[in-house]
Amino acid sequence: MAGRLQDKIAIVFGAGSVGPGWGNGKATAAVFAREGAQVACIDVSRAAAEETVAIITAEGGRASAHACDATRSDEVATLVAGIVAAHGRIDVLHNNVGYAGMGGPIELDEADWHRTLDLNVTTCFLAAKHVLPHMLARKKGAIINVSSVAAIRYTGYPYSAYYAAKAAVNNFTMGLALQYARDGIRVNAIMPGMMNTPLIHQQIAGQYASTEEMIAARDAASPTGKMGTAWDIAHAALFLASDEAAYINGVALPVDGGLTCRVA
Repeated sequence: MAGRLQDKIAIVFGAGSVGPGWGNGKATAAVFAREGAQVACIDVSRAAAEETVAIITAEGGRASAHACDATRSDEVATLVAGIVAAHGRIDVLHNNVGYAGMGGPIELDEADWHRTLDLNVTTCFLAAKHVLPHMLARKKGAIINVSSVAAIRYTGYPYSAYYAAKAAVNNFTMGLALQYARDGIRVNAIMPGMMNTPLIHQQIAGQYASTEEMIAARDAASPTGKMGTAWDIAHAALFLASDEAAYINGVALPVDGGLTCRVA
């Protein structure tokens, strides 16, 4: 079915990619545009946002690039105000900013701890803080927060701050969903499992002897025998953003090939 987000105004935080290929946010922005949305592609790197926009416009879609540090309230407020001034509303908010720093409490310093919480949780808070008033004014909106199976399971990596941060994303999502359910606003989360995106090469590869070993180990960890891709996350986000999910609220949806069904 085409046009599932026809003429919706969607903003995607973390719409760029940290390396070659398709990250979750980049793929989500492209899928939203393919389904008819006008997409504001937001990234801390303007070049990364512009790359995503170039792909979308080359396909005939509509998108704009914006640079923003999503951990800074003033920058997020200015950005949101500008998008509303240009388009009159925001229909979909997709929060995809994240970071996984390795280390337990002994290895991590306090700055690493706060950085992990800020990038994973505070970004969701600030985006919601500045977008919600506009959704409330129209009594309609969909918010999707990208979490992780690390919110509910040990994934084998020593990233204690990330476990804490993603668990917070899940419960933040639940709280917003119930607080604003009678206002016509739905809030859901997506929990990616073992995914093959540029992010793992930047943040996880150091846990393995080689890239090849990492890919093999992560493929083997999936019940399907293969990692998922950014497109799996993008299509889940599309569903949750669309009116087809009108009665789905407060869900943390695993997109993990069945990984979280395992006992061990």
